[in-house]
Amino acid sequence: MKICYINNDGGGFANYIDVSDNLTVGELFSSRVGEGKEHNYLIRVNRQPSAADQRLQDGDRVSITPIKIEGAV
Repeated sequence: MKICYINNDGGGFANYIDVSDNLTVGELFSSRVGEGKEHNYLIRVNRQPSAADQRLQDGDRVSITPIKIEGAV
């Protein structure tokens, strides 16, 4: 299935990506952010805050935004 992934960490790009069926938001976070901690990010699906166990659906829009930007006061 295809979702729109908006990465606001760094350059901030949006891209349509193919993901496996029944993928959860937590699994997507782990694969895209890696070693980052969930509590340091605002994670939204279709502009709404999401739970880690929420299953993604075809056409969903997912954004992962850091709460603190490195170098900012």
